[in-house]
Amino acid sequence: IPCLRSPRNPEQKIIKRVIALEGDIIKTIGYKKKYVKVPHGHIWVEGDHHGHSFDSNAFGPVSLGLLHARATHILWPPQRWQKLQPMLPPERKPLHREQE
Repeated sequence: IPCLRSPRNPEQKIIKRVIALEGDIIKTIGYKKKYVKVPHGHIWVEGDHHGHSFDSNAFGPVSLGLLHARATHILWPPQRWQKLQPMLPPERKPLHREQE
């Protein structure tokens, strides 16, 4: 789960799940296009709260240059301490993945 600089405010860091990689075609949720092919050097990221998340459905594909770190655990608040598991909701898998 990457930590990246917000495309709208580089001083702000956001944590989102990677849903699609470059070359993948993804069906968006409320983005200006219904389907997007993720361009070279970009990823498609989404938050866990669909429709209530500032993510690629709001700002589009994210440049790999904005990746900052990788989140591995939730530490705060203490009652939510846990290791983050890489997970891609089945309904959010890319429609097509280019072969390399």
